[in-house]
Amino acid sequence: MSKTFDINCDMGEGFGVWSLADDEALMKLISSANIACGFHAGDPGIMRRTVELCLEHDVAIGSHPGFPDLLGFGRRKLALRPDEAADYITYQTGALKGFVDALGGRLHHVKAHGAFFALLRDDDSLAVAAADAVARCGEDVMVYWPAPADGVAFCTELDRRGVRVVPEVYTDLEYTAEGRLIIEPRKQWTDPEYSESQVRRYLGEGTVGTAAGTGVSMAGCGSFCVHSDGPNAVEVATRVRETTMSLGVDIAAP
Repeated sequence: MSKTFDINCDMGEGFGVWSLADDEALMKLISSANIACGFHAGDPGIMRRTVELCLEHDVAIGSHPGFPDLLGFGRRKLALRPDEAADYITYQTGALKGFVDALGGRLHHVKAHGAFFALLRDDDSLAVAAADAVARCGEDVMVYWPAPADGVAFCTELDRRGVRVVPEVYTDLEYTAEGRLIIEPRKQWTDPEYSESQVRRYLGEGTVGTAAGTGVSMAGCGSFCVHSDGPNAVEVATRVRETTMSLGVDIAAP
């Protein structure tokens, strides 16, 4: 069993006067944050304040690029050419990196949001351009990726460029029997007992439970993900953190 494990959370997912989550409370429970960059959520002021919170709480900073779809919260799939996929990564990560650099921080990782992640997973034609874009985001910048990463062309191209891929386990979503995430268009309430069971199962066996009642291997993961937009996100994140630590595992970004 690993002696350290990461907890990541999507953050800064408000817009203007609209606030979606209790980022200040969540920031105390996690070790890395994926910050919305203005396309599916977020705006310049929210991005700056979220970066400041990360630096205050020693949380690793990642960009969370998504589709330009505020109404659908980036969870509706759009068609993209390879150059557009690359531009989305470069534009959004560059915007966030401007605040990170100005405030004396360091960009730690990139994690695609919602339907943009699904497109990168499923459309092999985007792999080379998207991987090139990530590789240009900065030295030692990683990619967080929902496990499994094996067989995904985008992850293969990242590996060829020396970009580290950190597979992650989702503690507040269910999995199919094949190990694919069951995405919720609108995040629902999560039973903290379910999240605890997934943490215990993964750290103990390297597997996660599925909606079919079976188990599926997720070997090699380094991070647990919690969604900030869930109605009881703070409760879930607290349970994930406490369970991880109760098993003798420290919480730290990779």
